[in-house]
Amino acid sequence: MKILFSPSEAKSNFTDSNKLSDENLLFPTFFKKRLHIVEKLNSFLENNSSDNLEKFFGIKNSDECARLAKLDILNSSTCKAIQRYSGVAYQYLDFETLNNNQQKWLCKNTIIFSNLFGPLLASDTIPYYRFKQGATIDGFKPELFYKENFSEALDNYIGTDLVIDLRASFYEKFYTLTCKHITMKFIKNGKVVSHWAKAYRGKVLRELSKYQPNSIEEFENINFSGLSIEEIIEKKLKREYIFKIEV
Repeated sequence: MKILFSPSEAKSNFTDSNKLSDENLLFPTFFKKRLHIVEKLNSFLENNSSDNLEKFFGIKNSDECARLAKLDILNSSTCKAIQRYSGVAYQYLDFETLNNNQQKWLCKNTIIFSNLFGPLLASDTIPYYRFKQGATIDGFKPELFYKENFSEALDNYIGTDLVIDLRASFYEKFYTLTCKHITMKFIKNGKVVSHWAKAYRGKVLRELSKYQPNSIEEFENINFSGLSIEEIIEKKLKREYIFKIEV
């Protein structure tokens, strides 16, 4: 089983590990490629105006932008990626309240696509940083860089495992699945939800950690709270489940 998941712009300040290291990241031999992005970011932040920093971070606060621009990403303490992100999906996942077995399963099987660090296992340890979804570094797009350099490694890593893709559509730009996989869409009153999709992705991830399915049949037998299967659509390699929100 492999679950593909999005990061969040909101992040916790929690730390419990040493600084960023190749030993604590998926695909350690590609560590220099990740450093390439971090170094480009550091150079960009050091040489830009307050107005440009506000646009890059998506924050209209020059003092906060100045603080973020001075973060020493490479020498900061870290924590697990699944604990670093704290947006809506992660609030509904509520990782800390899962039992030890469920946490270990998520850490082993969840791949999170970071705007800065690329594909990460949930257990990979990363520092606090700020990088708005879709932001570029002087026109340089990290999502395209990671797709070009990491896709083959991801294909080999996933192999023949069952894949559930819970990413927001933007993060498909980092990696295109080349194997059969499951996706989920959430509708309410006949319309696809957007903001609340984040919440339901978090809820689904939490339920997956409890049931730990290894087949499509086991996945379909999960009774996701507040959701019911409305339709299943087959599209080449993708099996899309349309879930109706009941509450």
